[in-house]
Amino acid sequence: MRVPVIAGNWKMYKTAGESTAFAKEFLPRVAGVSEVEVVLAPPFPSIAPLAAALKGSGVGVASQNVHFADEGAYTGEVSPAMVKDAGATHCIVGHSERRQYFAESDESVNRKVRAALAAGLTPILCLGETLSEREAGKTFEVVSRQLREGVREIPAAEAAKVILAYEPVWAIGTGKTATPEQAQEVHGFLRARMKEIWGEAASRVRVLYGGSVKPDNIAALMAKEDIDGALVGGASLSPESFARIVKFK
Repeated sequence: MRVPVIAGNWKMYKTAGESTAFAKEFLPRVAGVSEVEVVLAPPFPSIAPLAAALKGSGVGVASQNVHFADEGAYTGEVSPAMVKDAGATHCIVGHSERRQYFAESDESVNRKVRAALAAGLTPILCLGETLSEREAGKTFEVVSRQLREGVREIPAAEAAKVILAYEPVWAIGTGKTATPEQAQEVHGFLRARMKEIWGEAASRVRVLYGGSVKPDNIAALMAKEDIDGALVGGASLSPESFARIVKFK
């Protein structure tokens, strides 16, 4: 019922030229893939050239962040309308690195999610606990708050337009991965919380897992009932490894 999503977050890697070279090598590797939604999130300067290189392939392009205003005196920021005009179809919102390094709050994340939806983008809302929060038994408390505040004022009718990404902060770029059972436990919890917020519409919301996803662990993760895809970091930088993840079936 829920189409799997495999998204690659390139973070601050790849120039425009490197992005288009990736597309040229990647697309033939996934030419026969169906029933999987694929998205690539390059740095801002590479959105337009990558979108052009992917045109007609069905592979979407995401921005790694957006501002919540349509326009204005916000030096260094980029609006949802601007990234959409450049060719983006999705945008990542509230990634742990944005929360940690750039002091993004639950309130600003919510404003960005709503702005993205208003502009016709699909927001990928990131949630996740730190190692100290997990060790203190606060995982559910943290992700519940991030979910509740992140989707505030978003009605059930728009729920399916939002993608969630559960990314335990302790597993991002560390080589540590939540076991499929640990990931499913949190995904199942998020599904239940969404049902409290949106009712039956929650069953249509896709929840991705992120955190050291690799070709050798994607199949076990995807076998879990409430894991609908992956937000992939380092392993998405190689056309070969990302294609293997996309072809998890």
